[in-house]
Amino acid sequence: MPKKQFKAESKRLLDLMINSIYTHKEIFLREIISNASDAIDKLAYRALTDDSVGMNREDFRILISVDNDARTLTVSDNGIGMTQAELESNLGVIAKSGSMAFKEEVAGADDAQDTTDIIGQFGVGFYSAFMVSDKVTVVSRAYGSDTAYRWESSGADGYTITECEKDSTGTDVIMHLKADDDNERYGDYLQSWKIMRLVKKYSDYIRWPIQMDIERPEMKETGETNEDGSPKYETVTKVERETINSQIPIWQRSKSEVTDEQCMEFYKEKFHDSTDPAAVIRINAEGQVSYKAMLFIPGRQFLDYMTSSFEPGPELYSSGVMIMEHCQDVLAESFYFVRGVVDSPDLSLNISREMLQHDRQLKLIAQNINKRIKNELLKMLQNDRPKYEQFYKNYGRQLRYGAVANYGQDIESLRELLLYCTDVDTTSTLKEYVGNMPQEQNVIYYAVGESVSKILRLPQAELVRSKGYALLCMTDEVDEYIIEQLREQDGKQFCNIVTDDLGLETEEEKAELEAKEQEVKSTLDFVKETLGDKVAVVKLSHKLVSAPVCLTTEGSVTLEMERYFRKLPPTGMEPPKARRVLELNADSSAFSALESAVKSDPERARKLVDILHSQALLIAGEELEDPAAYAEEVCSLF
Repeated sequence: MPKKQFKAESKRLLDLMINSIYTHKEIFLREIISNASDAIDKLAYRALTDDSVGMNREDFRILISVDNDARTLTVSDNGIGMTQAELESNLGVIAKSGSMAFKEEVAGADDAQDTTDIIGQFGVGFYSAFMVSDKVTVVSRAYGSDTAYRWESSGADGYTITECEKDSTGTDVIMHLKADDDNERYGDYLQSWKIMRLVKKYSDYIRWPIQMDIERPEMKETGETNEDGSPKYETVTKVERETINSQIPIWQRSKSEVTDEQCMEFYKEKFHDSTDPAAVIRINAEGQVSYKAMLFIPGRQFLDYMTSSFEPGPELYSSGVMIMEHCQDVLAESFYFVRGVVDSPDLSLNISREMLQHDRQLKLIAQNINKRIKNELLKMLQNDRPKYEQFYKNYGRQLRYGAVANYGQDIESLRELLLYCTDVDTTSTLKEYVGNMPQEQNVIYYAVGESVSKILRLPQAELVRSKGYALLCMTDEVDEYIIEQLREQDGKQFCNIVTDDLGLETEEEKAELEAKEQEVKSTLDFVKETLGDKVAVVKLSHKLVSAPVCLTTEGSVTLEMERYFRKLPPTGMEPPKARRVLELNADSSAFSALESAVKSDPERARKLVDILHSQALLIAGEELEDPAAYAEEVCSLF
């Protein structure tokens, strides 16, 4: 029989289907199974209104079979089937979707909502079979017909349709796999383990059972006995037809049908975690966009979370078919730690169904999901503080970095979730801090450093804590940017104890300090001259109680920011530097010794200046350029 030619510029379009549209070849099995599911949906829909169909829901199935000798992979269904004209129309015209036509046909029916969950809409999924096959054969018998037809094609050169025999209604798609080459082992698609993995990955929640004959080893008695009289056994291969998909996903079931234990087990199995999640979030949304979601806040930080291989985002499904393993777009960056699944029939997919079109539906889903995650975390914070504190140890950094992402557009919504230490074992939200402030305290005191213990040992912290004021300890470089964008909390301004005026001295004390600076001006000038451009300013401090010296900054760049910029990859530009201020305690014995040395022994005075400056650097968390020289100078004074 002469071949018929594809319509719609077949050679160019079919080449596009095979080589350009799909990113991964393994997608073909998902597409063929989805078509089989659509065919069953159509007959199942007819069975609802036509008793003569004679089939119930439990009668429908999709069968996958392999023939290693013939090198064929077959996907069979007992769905609606196709007539000769439908084979011509659906498979002879690329991008003609029978599924879309069916959806349009029943769109106005009263009972269509739950019965027309058809997957296909573009009419190109079938042609993905040519990515792995050098010939595809379709044998189909339409419901109500006694005649079957065989459609066969080796690609863009055309196709044939001939009459044939088929015992029952439905369609068989027979894929003649390509020979293996250096780049691809097509023969793997004949292996049961490979097929089951792909079904589990992409089609596990197709509503109809996907069955396959599975070979399993089994011990069988031989009828003989061993020397000790025990029966002998031999290993035989037993073939059993098994359903290899789950069909109804747990997130599609009502809350009353699913126990907490089942949710936990689903999470552990799905995401390979041995511990229970800290929280489970279930969403069943209907309205402008319909979707269901089951999201999990992990109870511990998973192994690859802080690695470059980590991919954020829940699994995304459309009508039970997995579209994306990681849909990053439905999560705010602050919530990248959340795992789970989202399933919606309303998503606008691209032609390959591998990626989303960024439309209004997706944005609505994302907004709702992020709001629910935030509310769940707030509930945990309010009702189970120890659990929230453990969560924050695991993922607090993600919250903070997400808060300043995209120019801080989410920072206000995350303000309530931020948690900081006020002591080694004590934490506080910003609202809690303000609520616990003494009446006379006017600002929120904070400091940024490597660790809580080091922050609490800062010389500037001594004065604040001596007044009975708590200190917010911030241990991440991003914390300073958060404070800059938050600006205030409940009307109280933030005060960096290292760079800002603490506002703790009286006017009388200020006047005394100014007078003292004039009195010791020659000593301060000597210190500045000795240090040169290592510091911008040398002055007496009103922040120090017992410590002789500290290093602070002026301007917008702090020491923490400077350290952060130093860690960044080189850009060809000099990273911004802090304007450093050396503050001295005029009441300390060290200053008295310096003042005396300036008058009587300038060389000793220069050594004291270097030592005090080095001490200030160490206290501030900076590294010394020459630790050995510092040690020698200290020893030389003995």
